Amino acid sequence: MLKSSFSHPGIYCFMLPTKRKQLIISGNSALVIKNTEMPEPASHEVLIKVTAAGVNRGDILQRRGLYKAPDNASAVPGLEVSGKIVKAGIDVTSVKVGDTVCALTEGNGYSDYALSHEDYCFQTGKLDLQQMAAFPEALFTIWHNIFQRCGLTREENILIHGGSNGIGVIAIQLCALLGARVFCTAGSEEKRALCQKLGAEKAFDYHLPSFFEELSHIPSLKHGKNGMDVILDIAGGDFIERNFIAAAEEARICLIALIRGHKTTVSFAPVMTKRLTITGSTLRPLSQLQKSAISEDIRERVWPEILAGKIKPVIDSVFPFSEADLAHQRMESGLHSGKILLLPD
Repeated sequence: MLKSSFSHPGIYCFMLPTKRKQLIISGNSALVIKNTEMPEPASHEVLIKVTAAGVNRGDILQRRGLYKAPDNASAVPGLEVSGKIVKAGIDVTSVKVGDTVCALTEGNGYSDYALSHEDYCFQTGKLDLQQMAAFPEALFTIWHNIFQRCGLTREENILIHGGSNGIGVIAIQLCALLGARVFCTAGSEEKRALCQKLGAEKAFDYHLPSFFEELSHIPSLKHGKNGMDVILDIAGGDFIERNFIAAAEEARICLIALIRGHKTTVSFAPVMTKRLTITGSTLRPLSQLQKSAISEDIRERVWPEILAGKIKPVIDSVFPFSEADLAHQRMESGLHSGKILLLPD
């Protein structure tokens, strides 16, 4: 059993091992468990004994050498964890040792002990600690892109591509809870049924792209215009121009991934005639101040709803660290619905 002690003025911690286990990307892009030095949290950081780590597409891209970690981030994959705080930096005030939390991480999530900034931590209360690892990356991505960048409001229409993935299942619930009309795409009948169960008004088969035209005729209750007011796009490629068809006048389109390709040929005439706004972002390179601002909004506007059970995690599958390759294969297959989790062996 871990015992507590005061090992440094202002730093309350558990008696910890000197090493931690991490999934390191080896030279042949394999994930290998290695023992590394136990880190010391910086002044505003906490050390979390990891219960579960979320698997994200960025982890797979990083493993392939297509998504470089920022210079100030860990090269070890893993962007979100849940667990118990076992050590806190000297200036940490918002959480304390012993708190159970889920947290965004600057890499290093594929570890049995992971560092996070205190601002990125959310106390989990009595909710299932393992399942809470499904939230951080999705919430930061959703809030920053759908609400901060695109300004979705009540009674507006939103189209969420990939509604059954780890981000989509949370986005559907949150947007519906905040009063938007939610539409989405998914690749199978089972996934589309899940999306509608979570709050989507209708889920479309993305293999049949004629749905873009159907979406263009759906009236917006707020603006009296037809089409989608906001589109969250993980597809890119040929869907970029098709999004213009579904978009209402003054719509906002946000790209957060480019699964169907980062190059395409489009006509920008609808961007002018419909006065569209096109934006995009990746979360990881944002500064600590930017992420802290996102976290503050989530803590005020969203987290109480999660603690009340109004937004629930959807867990597809769980793998031990020793089977991380299988977890990544599951994500790459596209067969998953919701979040894939890794557990320290």
